[in-house]
Amino acid sequence: MLNAFKDFIAKGNVMDMAVGIIIGAAFTAIVTSMVGDLINPIIGLFTGGVDFTNHYAVLAGEVPAGASLDIARETGASVFAYGSFIMAVINFLIIAFVVFMLVKYVNKVKSLAEKPDDVAPEVATGPSEKDILIEIRDALKTR
Repeated sequence: MLNAFKDFIAKGNVMDMAVGIIIGAAFTAIVTSMVGDLINPIIGLFTGGVDFTNHYAVLAGEVPAGASLDIARETGASVFAYGSFIMAVINFLIIAFVVFMLVKYVNKVKSLAEKPDDVAPEVATGPSEKDILIEIRDALKTR
């Protein structure tokens, strides 16, 4: 049983998947930072300084006026955090686009690697040695 498990782990697909998960986790941190640190401020410029992450509606409970989403959650109030959802959608769209571009690039490189080398066209070099010997033989037979 242990040997079967070793064989399973050693297969390329499992190792590729593990590497993909690790890189995906690191990539998620990068995209989260990009959205929070770069895209949110740009969106804030166009929306007059509005920060989507702290937009919410209180469904039940008491929340101090102007409190951030974290404070509203700490008070135990039931909040509808639509700003966080908007940011999650933006994160998803960015990740999906980057993964799309990455897969497109990898497929292009893969197809170039699988493309057979260009075969040089045949150059007419005249008759071969065998052809000449056959002609000589045939010429001698007719004499």
